[in-house]
Parts: sequence; structure tokens; C-alpha cells
Amino acid sequence: MQVLAIRTKIFKSGDDLVSIVVISLQAHGVELKDRDILAISSKVVASAENRIASLREIQPSEKARELATKYSLEPEFAELVLRESEKIYGGVHRSILTLKNGVLTVNAGIDNKNAPMGYAALWPLNPQSRADKIREEIKKRTGKGVGIVIVDSQVVPLRMGTRGLALAVSGFKSIEDCRGKQDLFQKKLVITRHSVADDLASVAHLLMGETNEQTPVVLIRGAPVAFTEVVNEEEMKISPEECVYMKSFYPQQDHTSKM
Repeated sequence: MQVLAIRTKIFKSGDDLVSIVVISLQAHGVELKDRDILAISSKVVASAENRIASLREIQPSEKARELATKYSLEPEFAELVLRESEKIYGGVHRSILTLKNGVLTVNAGIDNKNAPMGYAALWPLNPQSRADKIREEIKKRTGKGVGIVIVDSQVVPLRMGTRGLALAVSGFKSIEDCRGKQDLFQKKLVITRHSVADDLASVAHLLMGETNEQTPVVLIRGAPVAFTEVVNEEEMKISPEECVYMKSFYPQQDHTSKM
């Protein structure tokens, strides 16, 4: 498998994402091939969708002010978290644990890192739809059938640091179902499903970085995935009742409402 970070210009709200991606690939002397995968940072997708919020224009509610005080956040930022999250579970210093689009994530995916001063980047409005449209537009402009993965960062319980998260996938299967297959000792696997999309997101995240790398696009070639025209976006998710973390820590599902 080959992986190449693609440096781009700094994205601004409303930019034509696909044009910038194609131009940046050409600047690197890279010609797309069928079955390549393009990993794209969720922040540049958000920029293209004008999902960059000005904190100066946010009027924080009393609930937001309470959260801001409790978790050492700006009240305007806390208000955005309230608006964007489906549920709020608690938090620590500068981090609120939320449910967003069925994903357990920090601060509803909102981040002011690598957003202009005084602004915060939100998740794309509909990541799956956006991934599909990017793939279609890439096909139209280059003639190549590629896969797309929109990448954000995530943290996991009791592990330090961020890693890649596949917000959405288009053009290839995000999950490899290993149930029923045999291991090295001919034992059949019972529950294992391999999140190949998140693995690829982490590969891309390593090259994208978290600071000033300016490489929001990563080309992945030769990935061991199954390409497909139809992707089920729900297959990457698991219900709270089946999730070992949620079921263990919240057995009664006694969650704190954002209202």
C-alpha cells in the first residue's frame, strides 16, 4: 500500500473542494488511478460547506454558560456544542463528551484548531452525502473511480492522544465482517468485524497531522478493501445497547439531556 500526503492551499469558506484537490494532485505530479482512495480532512469539507462558525456571532444561553464554567470553555463554544450535539454525557477540562450523528465524540466534533482566529469548524452537515458527491465529481472531472473517506480525529477510553475517525466512506466497504472465518488455529471468529475505514482514516491522520502541516488530503493506493458503488453508512455504527463502553458505564441509559 502506498500513502502520499498532498499539500494544498489553505481552504476558505465556499472554496471548490474538488477543484483544489485535483489541482493539488497535479501540482504533486500525481495522476489518479481507478481504485485509489482519497482521504480528506473533515475541516476542509466543512470549509467548502461554509460550516465555519464565527464565535462573535454566537449568543450563549444560560445552559451554555453553565457548561462553559464547568468545563473551562468559552461560552460561545459551549453554545455551539449544545446546538450540534444530540446528547451530552459529561466531560473534563475543555472537553464535553457528546453524541453527534450517532457517534460518541468530544465537543460534537467542533474544533477551533486549524480554523481562523475567532472561528470554529463544525462537522459537515451530511458527511455521507458529501462523500458521495465528492466521489461523483472526481469521477466526472478525472474519469477515475476512486474511494473517498472523510477523516476527523477521535480519542478512545484510557488512551492518550488522537487517532483517525472515518466520518463517512464512499466507494468501498467500510467494514470487513470476519465472523465465521477461521483464525490461525482454525477457530471460527464469533464477533469480530474489522473497521477498515477507521484504519485507513488513522493512516491518513498520521500524515495530515494536527498542527500546521497543511496536508488535508492523503492519497492511498493499493489498500486491501472491497470497492463498491453502494455503501451502507450505518454499518460503521453500533447501538448503545451493543456497545461495551456505553452498556458498561451507562447500564440504565441515564444520560444527561442537552435541553
